Amino acid sequence: MRRDELLDAAEELLCDQGSAALTLAAVADRAGVSKGGLLYHYGSKEALIKGMVERLIEDFDELVAAQPGETYTERYVGATMAAVRSSRLRRWAVVTGASGNLFLLQPLREAMVRWHREGLSEEPDPVAAQIVRLACEGLWDVASHDPEQNTNNDLQALETRLRALLKPTA
Repeated sequence: MRRDELLDAAEELLCDQGSAALTLAAVADRAGVSKGGLLYHYGSKEALIKGMVERLIEDFDELVAAQPGETYTERYVGATMAAVRSSRLRRWAVVTGASGNLFLLQPLREAMVRWHREGLSEEPDPVAAQIVRLACEGLWDVASHDPEQNTNNDLQALETRLRALLKPTA
């Protein structure tokens, strides 16, 4: 059993049944392994949640790095749209699992600070870049609660408008 499969099972539980359902026994059952098999990789529920948070951060960092764009905000917009259009949105379920534990949320808070500050002073219009990044956060949040709200055409229109806000005005 790979660690990612265990994390996937935990995320599925969070998405399907909420944070109260996240027990080591339930995750092991969902993953089709023994509780001992789960404990081999994650010695506690906190370690499992920490693994989900760390994977979320790594995945989004990789997604940002893979996007084309001259500025960090352009790449951030691309990463947000790619995440919303894919199953990666499910990863935000980790926040639900970690929400009651400030220690487990700390890496995510640090990543959010980095994502919203990185390269901001180098943007042609730092205020517009900040507005676009905040709009992306709102899109993530709404899409995580209502993934059917926006069609692909809606998302394309939103992306086009967000990118237009980043263009310097004459």
